[in-house]
Amino acid sequence: MPPRLDADEMLDIVDENDQVVGQAPRGEAYARRMRHRCTFILVRDAEDRIFVHRRTAQKLVFPAHYDMFVGGVVGAGESYDRAALREAEEELGVRGLPQPEPLLKFLYETDEHTWWSAVYQVRWTGPVDPQAAEIDWYAFMAEEELARRLAQWPWTPDGLAAYRELLERREFPEGSPEDPRAAGR
Repeated sequence: MPPRLDADEMLDIVDENDQVVGQAPRGEAYARRMRHRCTFILVRDAEDRIFVHRRTAQKLVFPAHYDMFVGGVVGAGESYDRAALREAEEELGVRGLPQPEPLLKFLYETDEHTWWSAVYQVRWTGPVDPQAAEIDWYAFMAEEELARRLAQWPWTPDGLAAYRELLERREFPEGSPEDPRAAGR
């Protein structure tokens, strides 16, 4: 598997329309709040449970937080699709994962962070061997159990935002009369 992106790895810097406007090392992109690209992959097992994990305390962003997605930054010149497959295989510690299916894309912005977020899903029915440098606990959880844990555990804010986007779009499909995103059209 290719090496993990580190603070010196180059990222594409993008504008509010997700168009590349430059490049910067990952550490600088984080420190200067430069908008870049990330992938989020929801992994389900054979019983339709979701892979949930706790990030290690050494992570650069959101250390020791829980997440219902695997994923990470998109490298310079890398496509979202390629990054989604690479990140999912790396973090799960597997090979031969099917290409994750794209679900949605949204801009995640806070006072500290900004990145375009491509959300995917994939099913993996084999064993996993998560990266010890990335993940210090994991389990596959039914959605009901995950819902109970949302108020109890510290979650990555971007992962939580992506999960809420998924739930909203499941409840109110894009283009439906009830779609709250349609109000701005």
